[in-house]
Amino acid sequence: METSNFVIVGENIHATRSLKLNGKRITHTDEGNQFINYLDKSNTPQLMQIPEWIKKTQPYSQGQIKHFMIAIMNLREADLNIRLEGEKYIQTEVEKQIKAGANYIDINIDEVHYDLNIQKDCMAKVVKIIQKYSSIPLSIDSSNSEIIESGLKACANSNIKPMINSVAFERPEVFDMALKYQAKIIAMATNESGMPESAKDRVDNAVKIIEKATSLGFSLNDIYLDAIIFPISVNAQYGNHYFDAVQEIRNQYGKELYIGMGLSNVSFGMPMRKLINQAFIYLGLKSGINAGILDPVQIKLNEINNIDINSKKFELAINMLTGKDEFCMNYLKAYRDGDLN
Repeated sequence: METSNFVIVGENIHATRSLKLNGKRITHTDEGNQFINYLDKSNTPQLMQIPEWIKKTQPYSQGQIKHFMIAIMNLREADLNIRLEGEKYIQTEVEKQIKAGANYIDINIDEVHYDLNIQKDCMAKVVKIIQKYSSIPLSIDSSNSEIIESGLKACANSNIKPMINSVAFERPEVFDMALKYQAKIIAMATNESGMPESAKDRVDNAVKIIEKATSLGFSLNDIYLDAIIFPISVNAQYGNHYFDAVQEIRNQYGKELYIGMGLSNVSFGMPMRKLINQAFIYLGLKSGINAGILDPVQIKLNEINNIDINSKKFELAINMLTGKDEFCMNYLKAYRDGDLN
């Protein structure tokens, strides 16, 4: 399958990302301090201290460390050394994503704080930090239009078109922002009343939002359609809904349109997520996807081309994703029996 033109939107610069407090990425000192350890681009060990304020949050009490939240909020600190810690941490992850094949870097800072002004400031700071070290285009991702515009303004001095994640009929103002800042768009195959329930819904919604975008002046190759995949654990037919819709949309619009986007949603809540994601992308490529929001460090497209499609574990994943494993029972039994290792 052809993957050389597949567009990867690297998804890891998100305030939601967490590490296990008792995991190998956390260093505990005899003095009671805690650090996030990592390797920089030259493979030199580095530490970013876990601040006291994060220890008062609910995720911390549940054994989770939101490491990008720390790095992003460090950019607002008065202490230069703390700011540089955050900057280096973000820089290192961006470089890893680029090295692994990312064509865009998606930035989402929504969870750093409840205060909108702090959120907007954090978005602008992260954009500027990434642009300081790299020319990779950025995908500005937020549920709030003001935060999106803050990111787009910070991109304005660059000659590289940013991307907005995402536009939808329920927030028409984002279309105007995209035109104002000459941004590409991730367009959702949703409608004013909500999420699609079938392949037909996805196709109808996709046609509607693509026609709106092109009528405003967007070219097809500036549109990245999110055909909407839900967790396969919820409904055995969700995979088929997605694949059938992608195939029909591809037939209607040809090769110029980008289709795919939030691919890892399919495996949410399931064990061995990487296996499911690989199988889903394999089937998606056969249906016609050519773009996706994913972590290229974890999901390597060249590995998908080399997967043993006749292996038992891959067959189980394929069956689950194509409606042949109700409630994922066969897959989950194989996982419990150790057959997916």
